[in-house]
Amino acid sequence: MTTPSQNRGIADPAFTRSISQNVLALYGVQAGRKLIPLISIPYLARVLGPAGWGTVAFIAAMAELLVICIEFGFNISATREVARNRHNPAACGKVMAGVLGAQAGLAAAGIALVLLASRFLPVVSKRPELLAAGLVYAVAQGFAPLWFFQGLEQMRLSAALELSGKLAALSGLFLFVHGPADDWKVLVLTAVAPALTTTVGLALAYRTIPIELPSVKLVRTAFAMGTPMFVFRSAESLYGVGNVFLLGLFTTPEVVGYFAAAEKIAKAAFGLLNPVREAIFPRLSHLAVRGGEEAAGPLARLGAAVMISGGAVLGVGLYLFAPLATRLLLGGEFAPAVDALRILAVLPFLLSITYSVGFQWLLPFGKDAVINQIILAAGLLNVALSFLLARPFLHIGMAWAVVASEAFVAISMVTVVSRTQSNWSTTPVRTGELI
Repeated sequence: MTTPSQNRGIADPAFTRSISQNVLALYGVQAGRKLIPLISIPYLARVLGPAGWGTVAFIAAMAELLVICIEFGFNISATREVARNRHNPAACGKVMAGVLGAQAGLAAAGIALVLLASRFLPVVSKRPELLAAGLVYAVAQGFAPLWFFQGLEQMRLSAALELSGKLAALSGLFLFVHGPADDWKVLVLTAVAPALTTTVGLALAYRTIPIELPSVKLVRTAFAMGTPMFVFRSAESLYGVGNVFLLGLFTTPEVVGYFAAAEKIAKAAFGLLNPVREAIFPRLSHLAVRGGEEAAGPLARLGAAVMISGGAVLGVGLYLFAPLATRLLLGGEFAPAVDALRILAVLPFLLSITYSVGFQWLLPFGKDAVINQIILAAGLLNVALSFLLARPFLHIGMAWAVVASEAFVAISMVTVVSRTQSNWSTTPVRTGELI
């Protein structure tokens, strides 16, 4: 049952100001994430061409799969744990030690597995410099401790770190990438931002928490904490970052380039809503522990309303302006990507439902198992549809496979919430709860 003080905490001006500042900080990052690609995508698309773009996208997709293994869901589970223990530096130090120890082992195992698999992938085996660059990026991104600052709701600091790295990487693209032969440099430069974030982020984190070496017990605790979210993230990757990789297994780099470009634009559009999700999630985790559904419900519903309405607007705009966006951002060689982009235009709307309901309501209340079941089913569905549709219809078929999988997740999430959370739509959102 929620106490009066907890109720005041939701509507308190300090609460509102904190959430608003975090959202603004994360929008600063998103502005960088969107403005920088608006500069780099047109340049790289014209310098590399569809085939070069497709090759880089394939290696990047493989690297992202390794990132998911290294992160092991800690960016969700550890964020939640730090948010719950934000006033206990010793506990946060133990969380950090366990996560870093677990990630070190995962990185070593993942790199060994990628090196073994690369022997059977012609694109990778013939270009060792691409593989090496992809591994550098994967390790740098996998260890980035942004989850720690999100758990403490110190988004402005993590935002500054990420934006600085991305600006440095953008400068490097213009200085060092001048043709298809420089494709490996794109991946190396992409690693600049997470490398900076990891190095500086860990140094700053250890100014606020005690340094503790990983122990077997702490690593086991971290694995137990992250395993449900790893299942979620790895299953999600089957219809998320793995799409480009799956398509690259049975088609040409040019076709991969068409799909990868369309998917990048569609997901970049949804990225405009990420600050709302990332700013609200740690606060919801904190409220869920302190006051239960009554305390967290209003904020969760408000976040869902903002994200879903925003996703609908972005989707309509993306569909209407797909030819113009493709021509301006990618150039004439990427004209076949227009049809795929129009199909993927529904993604911002579907993803906004998935993340606002799944992340903002089910996860803070520990409904990990239910989410995992949905995501795993969607991942298997996506793989099946990929082989059924992408082989004969190439990038168009893959786009439909992605949309079908995302629609399955969104519908399933809404169904679960409506059946299991009795007060999802009954408690009104008061004016003071607006962020």
